[in-house]
Amino acid sequence: MSTIESSSLRLSRRGFLNAAALGAASIAVSGCTTTMAQQPIEPLPPAYDEPPLGDYAMMYAPMSDGNFELPAIPFEKIDPRYLRQIVPDPTGQKPGTIVVDTTNHFLYLVREGGQAIRYGVGLGRAGFEWSGDAVVQWKQKWPKWTPPGDMISRQPELAKYSADNGGMPGGLDNPLGARALYLFQGNQDTLYRLHGSPEWRSIGKSVSSGCVRLINQDIIDLYDRAPNKTPVVVTADVGEPVVAAADRKAIPIDAGVPDGSILLGPVKSTTDSIF
Repeated sequence: MSTIESSSLRLSRRGFLNAAALGAASIAVSGCTTTMAQQPIEPLPPAYDEPPLGDYAMMYAPMSDGNFELPAIPFEKIDPRYLRQIVPDPTGQKPGTIVVDTTNHFLYLVREGGQAIRYGVGLGRAGFEWSGDAVVQWKQKWPKWTPPGDMISRQPELAKYSADNGGMPGGLDNPLGARALYLFQGNQDTLYRLHGSPEWRSIGKSVSSGCVRLINQDIIDLYDRAPNKTPVVVTADVGEPVVAAADRKAIPIDAGVPDGSILLGPVKSTTDSIF
């Protein structure tokens, strides 16, 4: 074989090997590209959505609670704004906070994901307003009611329910309704309550003596959702700082947590206000 033929053969063989190597690399790259393209893309975590509340006929239906039979609420006769509903949170507070908007007669329970459960409330009439920060330090089902001395002086017929006389037992006619959440500032009982009421017609109005009243079915719902030591903000303007108003001294509905009651534990100091 001539020298020229031998060189050509080596070159041809080298070219074949180089081409084969390039082909294998191309297949490998192609295979890698296909594999990467087939990798699933991790979806973004879904935004939190508050579970639906159900329809109003169910929410405000008659219910058995303890030894009591709560009647149905004629929700069709109530302004729909004041019925329990999920809304975008307007308060800017941390989830778990209760915010009472005294201007619009709403109570918000702030939830995750920028949402809140809103309840309609009845509030104190003119001259009985109050505002400030507090903490739920005691919770009671079908609480006993002991009207304070100032209230008894205005309504002497309530003397039979004074603390000295044992108070008014829990029941359907009790002004505190089916549940009461007792508000404290620091370790001091403010004498103000978030409570139920059989007077559904008062929701959305200012007619009671200083406290925040809800439909009984709503206070039961709030009681079950609000954990111990829930912070509470009561303000005339949701989203605005609470401004203390010492000249607007409210009159409480309750004479105080009974002596010897087991509270929920020490409370950190909160904003001083008009209590």
